[in-house]
Amino acid sequence: MNDHRGHARRVGDNVNTDYIIASTRKKETLDENVLKRYLFEAIDPAFAGSVRTGDVLVAGTNFGCGSAMEVAATVVLAAGIPIVLARSFARSFYRNAINNGLLPIECDTSDILEGDMISLSTDVAGTTILNERSGRRETRPPLDGIAGDILAAGGLVPYLRREGRFVRAEDSAS
Repeated sequence: MNDHRGHARRVGDNVNTDYIIASTRKKETLDENVLKRYLFEAIDPAFAGSVRTGDVLVAGTNFGCGSAMEVAATVVLAAGIPIVLARSFARSFYRNAINNGLLPIECDTSDILEGDMISLSTDVAGTTILNERSGRRETRPPLDGIAGDILAAGGLVPYLRREGRFVRAEDSAS
């Protein structure tokens, strides 16, 4: 993803995976295309119905804590949200996001309000996040190594289809 522009959809700190998609819903199905209708229903029952394709999810600290079920990342993607900005992520959610092609970016989200237009530009220097309302800009370093390769491929499955195996950085340089 080189450039992206979308409206901020704000959630708070310590948003656990059961807030992203309720355990009761996961008992019925793990199909993210069904579950996307229930995204964040415990926080805001109208949230899923108000999501527009391309929106940017904005969180505080410890986003995605709780259970390590990857459906929490896939349901965000299925809803049309390709990027999550957070001050910090639970490690399991962060890896599940990368493995499924959802871009997780750790950055300062303190001044981003619900509905702000967020622009992201990615190049070799990293990803620059611009809050168009406030004018605040932050550049985060690029995701490197195998995690960056997986994300660039669109997730773990597309990466393995392309490469056939995990490729160490030193192997791909030769």
